[in-house]
Amino acid sequence: MTQSAPPIGNASDSGQSDTDIAAACRVLARETDGLMQMAAALRAPARDGDDTPPLGETFTRAIAAFSTLAGRVVVTGIGKSGQIGRKIQSTLASTGTPSVFVHPSEASHGDLGMLQPGDAVLALSNSGETAELADIVAHTRRYGLLLVAITTRIESTLARAADIPLIIPDAPEACPMGLAPTTSSMMQLALGDALAVVLLERRGFSATEFSIFHPGGRLGTRLRRVADLMHRGGIMPLGTPDTSLRQVIMEMTRKAFGCMGVVGADGRLCGLITDGDLRRVLDRDLDLTRAADIMNTEPLTTGPDVLAAEALRLMNARARPITSLFVLDGEGVPVGILHVHDLLRAGVA
Repeated sequence: MTQSAPPIGNASDSGQSDTDIAAACRVLARETDGLMQMAAALRAPARDGDDTPPLGETFTRAIAAFSTLAGRVVVTGIGKSGQIGRKIQSTLASTGTPSVFVHPSEASHGDLGMLQPGDAVLALSNSGETAELADIVAHTRRYGLLLVAITTRIESTLARAADIPLIIPDAPEACPMGLAPTTSSMMQLALGDALAVVLLERRGFSATEFSIFHPGGRLGTRLRRVADLMHRGGIMPLGTPDTSLRQVIMEMTRKAFGCMGVVGADGRLCGLITDGDLRRVLDRDLDLTRAADIMNTEPLTTGPDVLAAEALRLMNARARPITSLFVLDGEGVPVGILHVHDLLRAGVA
């Protein structure tokens, strides 16, 4: 006989579930408190008799240094600080700040050669006494590389060696024993995110640049441009103001976009005819009725550099969503047409 699996989440577990949820909320509360302490430290002015430089002052110094750096930000750390450091390095790189992660132990066995003139080191250590960082710290001192440290102790070896020590508040860990890096890791990560985002804003990093570094996955899809998806050239359904209704029907049938653009003598789009427009005038003479007689002279259009997601928003913005958009250049000349099915196939919708 096969033994059935025990039921999941039965009533007898409710008391334990309450305890678990309470513990989880305590973790979140302690980490949130640590982040709030760090935000307060960023705003706090210098205090007389305090040997710890204000976090806001050292943070702005680090931003100024990183934003004018000739080389890369070399991030390093070990253990939990190393894992956080890898994420910070990844965020820096993907938002336009050249960076690389160097493991401190590997640095001691040849990877110090990865550090080049013009680089800066961002070293993470909660205690500031991580022995494995000694060689990479010594290397920065020997070759005059900028050293920025994220730590909780101003009197630590790392903080005293650093050109710019970023001293985060020594907030209690969320671990009930106060041992497992939890709150401190969250604070390191948040400060790294703050560095990356402020540098992004200083640099004026655009969505276009962001898409270059994120070509794959859902994020890459959302950042695709209309020009990447639109149909070009002879596939566009186009006519002139003098095109007869019969020819309009034939053009729309051949091209199957559910519409036809009307272009003037100057090549600019001056109107649009949709399936709905056709249905309303099918009782007219097919040869005597002209495109100019039935076209919409204020059609909704887009540009080639518009985000595909924004084009989809335009299509859905009206009470009756539209299925196709003509794409115009800066002079109003059609350069493509975009159908909602193109957006669906690309995963934008």
